[in-house]
Amino acid sequence: MDWTALRRIITKNSEDGRSSVLIDGEPAKTLAVDEAGLAEIWTAALSRDHLLSGDDRLTSENVRLEPDRGAMKVRWFTVPADNDGRSDDEREAAAAFGFAACGASHARIDTSRHPMMHKTDTLDVIILVKGEVDLLLDQGEPQSMKPGDVVIQRATNHAWVNRGSETALLVAVLINAA
Repeated sequence: MDWTALRRIITKNSEDGRSSVLIDGEPAKTLAVDEAGLAEIWTAALSRDHLLSGDDRLTSENVRLEPDRGAMKVRWFTVPADNDGRSDDEREAAAAFGFAACGASHARIDTSRHPMMHKTDTLDVIILVKGEVDLLLDQGEPQSMKPGDVVIQRATNHAWVNRGSETALLVAVLINAA
């Protein structure tokens, strides 16, 4: 995945209320191993003051899975094809490493169905941009998604599984209103 090919455009208002571009460029930060990863777009507190602020905090912060309490985060993320021949132990080790790397080991509450299962205290809007991916929940059949499909993830245990042949690209808006 060429993370630098992803473009974020962040707008701002001047003191006199005139709109312009604050940022036009690649992701603020990335956390990636091979084809799996996160690329940060924007984060902000859920307040009017921060809405008008032009601070790009992500460039100076470590990549974390969840936004701060009372904040939101927007990111791209990828799910590589799940056909690489790794053993169950290797998949578990990779999942544990990935969640630890973004400060989210605590989110892995029940991984009995899949090593990437996790639960955060956030309301997430997830949009599949490219590829194929299945949403796996604790119960029921996987929900197969195609580009343009949207999931409203409401603080439930879940995993993204790619049974296709190419890396899937998704956009996530995570809201932590707690």
